[in-house]
Amino acid sequence: MKTIFQHIKGDKTIWAIFAVLSVLSFMPVYSASTNLVYVVGSGSTLGYLVKHMALLIMGFGIIYGVHKIPYRYFSGGSVIMMPVVIILLVFTLTQGTTIGGANASRWINIPFVGIGFQTSTLAGLVLMVFVARYLAKNKEKEIKFKESVFQFWIPIAIVLVLILPANFSTTAIIFFMILVVTFIGGYPLKYIGAILGIGIFALALFILIVKAFPGKLDNRVQTWQNRIENFSNPDEKEAYQVEKAKIAISMGGPLGVGPGKSVQKNFLPQSSSDFIFAIIIEEYGLAGGFLVISIYFLLFFRIFVVIRNTSTIFGTLLVVGVGCPIIFQATINMAVATNLFPVTGQTLPLISSGGTSIWMTCFALGMILSVSASKEETEEDILDDNPLNILHETI
Repeated sequence: MKTIFQHIKGDKTIWAIFAVLSVLSFMPVYSASTNLVYVVGSGSTLGYLVKHMALLIMGFGIIYGVHKIPYRYFSGGSVIMMPVVIILLVFTLTQGTTIGGANASRWINIPFVGIGFQTSTLAGLVLMVFVARYLAKNKEKEIKFKESVFQFWIPIAIVLVLILPANFSTTAIIFFMILVVTFIGGYPLKYIGAILGIGIFALALFILIVKAFPGKLDNRVQTWQNRIENFSNPDEKEAYQVEKAKIAISMGGPLGVGPGKSVQKNFLPQSSSDFIFAIIIEEYGLAGGFLVISIYFLLFFRIFVVIRNTSTIFGTLLVVGVGCPIIFQATINMAVATNLFPVTGQTLPLISSGGTSIWMTCFALGMILSVSASKEETEEDILDDNPLNILHETI
């Protein structure tokens, strides 16, 4: 055991948070998967638990491997990955298949593994690193809007446009976090306002085109509209899944009904992923829900501890860019379960079942730990590093 800890670098509290969230996720996933087994008729509860544990073990391997990489390599790596991400997103949109009977326009199948991979999650991670790289490289320069549009915003826009038709919530979260990081990184506020206006106009134009030519483009605009209407208009019948989530929470009480004794898990769709927080409160009560919230709050605090101890601009922006979306996603998931926010389909990081979310969260944590573990990086080391150097050193 002592040998293992000698090889683990970076913020030990973040390592502990990963371990605690992983262990806490076992019982909720095992319990909530009965919906898939007995209602949907797929697999077994033990099988889902084993799969979830395997994904977390692979996630630990991702964190360990990534945190050993000097974080300056992520700078040039984001440039290499941008065209790869665009190709993956195009392929995902055009594959025209289904996974588990659902629209697969946001997923691709990993051959021989039987796991769906959500390419938009990878795209979001790459974009955040790309944003941190650009802002760090131009920190001491006067940013000209026209130049930044071609070098910075057009690549971002291409990726977001490819994510938007199938996954509006992810697009909105990524766009919001990009604006936050650009603001922190010193990008001129008047330009941020212009980009925000262009983004809102582009979204409105997309919706108008979809409404004008129904059936011509694969999209989820009607789903977005239904979710907003169900949330904003209390006179209308609430969405079935939100109603069941509220019932689960109301039945939880202070200490819950007990592990594995949830009733609503048998009726609540996506009970092991999107609405797992409602099942946690039903089985473990407000105490369990408060514990989960406290752990994410601690992770948020440790992210800022890493930021405070980081000596480079790129390191600071990288940690903000890949760390804060984890907390933001967790907040949205819990807000949806408690009916404080419209349904979005965002999972609870490291607790919900699902390979892509777990892996990308672990990749982000690995990056944060890489920054935390680094003591000798300088801004020159990072900004002088380019994609060709990374390929050369890797080979």
